Amino acid sequence: MNEVGVIDWGIVGAGHIAHRFAQGLAHVRDARLARVWSRRTESVAAFVQRHGGEGCGSFDDLLASDIDAVYIATLNDSHAGYARAALAAGKHVLCEKPATLNAGELRAVLETARVSRRLFMEAMKPPFFPLYRTLCEHLRRDPIGPVGLVRAGCSVANVPAEHPSFSLDTGGGALLDIGVYEMFLAVDWLGAPLDVQTFGRIGASGVDTFASVHSRHEAGIAQLFCGLDLDGKGDALLAGPHGYVWIHEKWWNPVRATVSYAGGRVVELNVPFEGGGLNYETAHFCELIRAGELESPIMTHEKSLRMISMLDAARSALGLVFPGE
Repeated sequence: MNEVGVIDWGIVGAGHIAHRFAQGLAHVRDARLARVWSRRTESVAAFVQRHGGEGCGSFDDLLASDIDAVYIATLNDSHAGYARAALAAGKHVLCEKPATLNAGELRAVLETARVSRRLFMEAMKPPFFPLYRTLCEHLRRDPIGPVGLVRAGCSVANVPAEHPSFSLDTGGGALLDIGVYEMFLAVDWLGAPLDVQTFGRIGASGVDTFASVHSRHEAGIAQLFCGLDLDGKGDALLAGPHGYVWIHEKWWNPVRATVSYAGGRVVELNVPFEGGGLNYETAHFCELIRAGELESPIMTHEKSLRMISMLDAARSALGLVFPGE
């Protein structure tokens, strides 16, 4: 940290999600964009002109700079390599979801983080949103009982054919690009997965275009879906013995939730967010750096491992293998 308490960030990648991160970073106190690198130099120049910071000529140049943390915003297949290199270079790493392509890669990243004694967190945004935090606190004070069913899903039918989600080579597909959110919700409320059953289909490009996942967990059952060729509502349901929660569309950027109790009582929660939403996970990450922590107590390493294990099982059921696996 070049100034007391100020976290200097470097971004790897200059695509859509990198722009969203930079926009959110402007809403995080005592954090600033310092360096940016992407394989496409013209993208870096446009990015810096829009958001500030300094462009780097290579990934090694970015790692050699005096940044404190790296946000990895590249395509899925490159997450593990960039994360391990950044951690080994002494940088803290916030990595866009999915953290890696598979559980083996994630274990290698976590081992590098352990040896390097640097903070690593998968950038899973929902638990840091004000609505999600408000909902968790509400259910602690006014419970529906232990959640035993999670139902969630989203399918987007208008994804362009050239979008990376349809690329087998870069680790695309509905499961890794959309389903990872649903896996998080299941693991967050129901614990470790015990059994995972999956039905779905593989599209012309070789990736999954739709998947329906049923999983049994330590604390209950999850019914999840994700897709790239159907238009499906993006809401979520959490059911307990004394009521249920409906997190309204789009549940992964949550703003509204309805809590319905068995006796007929209904509580409406409406908590807007600011800064695009990525600023909340980033602020949490910065606080962990300042506190000298190596793991988030909210988005734990074990939670990421449980999520990727579900994704591995689902892909295995569909026969989906990425190059190099």
